[in-house]
Amino acid sequence: MSSSPYLTRPIVSTQWLADQLGRENLVVIDAGVLFVPGFDGRYRYLSGEDQYLVEGHVPGAVFADLIEHLSDAGAAYPFSRLDPERFAAAVGALGVTDDSVVVVYDSAVGQWASRLWWLLRAAGHESVAVLDGGLTAWRQESRPIETGHVAPVPTAGIAVREERPLWIDKVGVERIVNGEESGALVCAVPPKEFTGEAGQRPRRGHLPGSVSVPATRLVDRGTNTILPTARLRELFADVLGAERIVLYCGGGVAATADALALSLLGRDDVVVYDGSLNEWAADPEAPLVVTAA
Repeated sequence: MSSSPYLTRPIVSTQWLADQLGRENLVVIDAGVLFVPGFDGRYRYLSGEDQYLVEGHVPGAVFADLIEHLSDAGAAYPFSRLDPERFAAAVGALGVTDDSVVVVYDSAVGQWASRLWWLLRAAGHESVAVLDGGLTAWRQESRPIETGHVAPVPTAGIAVREERPLWIDKVGVERIVNGEESGALVCAVPPKEFTGEAGQRPRRGHLPGSVSVPATRLVDRGTNTILPTARLRELFADVLGAERIVLYCGGGVAATADALALSLLGRDDVVVYDGSLNEWAADPEAPLVVTAA
């Protein structure tokens, strides 16, 4: 196979990917991250590279380390995005160029894949999609699995462009919370974190005026494939008509899963608060609403 594949949606099926493997310019990326409990009961993020190497991956897929290589390790909060120059170089190390058709997946419910999908879109690379169902669906369908390391062919990377306006900072969110600007706030954290019943931050709860659409509720938990669009419309019914939609979560990851779902509903104009609750809750003056009993 030599011709390049062509993307028409922000997600692709396992059959589509199986048919395209080996085509020119296709770059398949495993973006797995593990969320594991520590001895103190707190959860920690670990690179999914060992899982990729030992348990296997889609044939030909390269591994992307979202923790070490595609986030700013020097930032105040985990998973903060890189500046455009460093991001372009980081994806270049994975073999991505401006001509690449990129398919990203993970072994969870898709939020890690959607994070890289969002980062690439923000950097101006539109030819990127998420594998619907990720590695879970791929395995369930008994598709081929490869173990060991796949060495990427490094490139000069994608062109360094000014970031697209897909992000909003804390000041912008404050204007919405204070009523100075309009915007529908959507929180993608699990329900108990939204209400303040659970959470690892010293300050719990959600931003005033937010609606809850947890990223974990966007997929069929048996296959990890995204729900039908009719069901997605029901979940986002309270905000679909808003002129502006602002998404946040704990650290800017799960919010991108909501962004992916909204893209399937025709809302490509949403923005993500990258600092999310990690940044917001660290400010003792920033209001949080707790609704837990």
